Amino acid sequence: MSFAGLSLRDLEYVVALADELHFGRAAERCAVSQPALSGQIRKVEDLLGTVMFERSSKRVLLTPSGQVLVRQIRLILAEAQRLMEMSHSWTEPLTGTFRLGAIATLGPYLFPSILRPLRDRLPKLELILHEGRTAELLESLRTGALDAALVSPPVDGTGLRLAPLFFEPFVVIHPWDHPLAGSGAIAVSSLSEDGLVMLDEGHCLRDQTLALCGQGAGAIQRIHATSLETLRHMVAAGAGYALIPALAAEGGSTLGGLLSYRPFADANVGRTVALAWRESSPRTAEFEMLASILRTIAPPNVEPLSAEQEAEASSPRPEEPEAADRSGPPA
Repeated sequence: MSFAGLSLRDLEYVVALADELHFGRAAERCAVSQPALSGQIRKVEDLLGTVMFERSSKRVLLTPSGQVLVRQIRLILAEAQRLMEMSHSWTEPLTGTFRLGAIATLGPYLFPSILRPLRDRLPKLELILHEGRTAELLESLRTGALDAALVSPPVDGTGLRLAPLFFEPFVVIHPWDHPLAGSGAIAVSSLSEDGLVMLDEGHCLRDQTLALCGQGAGAIQRIHATSLETLRHMVAAGAGYALIPALAAEGGSTLGGLLSYRPFADANVGRTVALAWRESSPRTAEFEMLASILRTIAPPNVEPLSAEQEAEASSPRPEEPEAADRSGPPA
């Protein structure tokens, strides 16, 4: 078989259509016209002698053979990316385009505080930021769609390396007139099974909340939110109480006095945030350098962790002084 006329760009078109299952969205993602994308995909199918997509006026589907071939194409593109990474790592570290992902309960609250220091320290690094759920980020790492990702262990680390960055405490939020209302810190033992508002499945914060409260999914009142901001609004509306990370609580609105933010009496209640990357990547030294910088510029309301502290992240921490309750009467 001759590969003349087949380019990596053509394979990227195939993957885009496999992901989007829509010619218009795939063309927009690849920044080409829809006829151009369709023509190049036809060319790939002709060269491979296989129809990979089932087309109709209403939808696009992968054929069984297309599913197999697309998996292989993803591997080819990942290896091509690795080739570029190898050559890049021999020049200047942490320069050029860098695709960094973050879990959705972290990115919007961490990025605003670290982007300026990162740009000051790494002026030649062009960050492309992504947000998503843990499983989505890990899959994007493994396929080469991301260079690194900020996640919260434990995660499926198969084929990945993780460097701990910091420990982020959890905070309880509840309506101002909730039974938990009061001043000072909250003991984990005071949390009841009823009225716990959580994120939808797929968010690691949901799993961490369940583990902390010691409840099975069936024992919890089934009130779920799609995002932290929706969760915050649901609690303000009186749906119950919730646990959110400290960075999301920093400067958080009480929504007209409807919300109270309370720390835990046990400073060990929280999560570890780590930087993850592919174990096979030749840029490990760069990622470790980035992890070191991220620890240095971590926001003040988290606790930076060294690699040696990874095993200690779950050990008891001394209790901190009680924080002021930011509750108030309804406006």
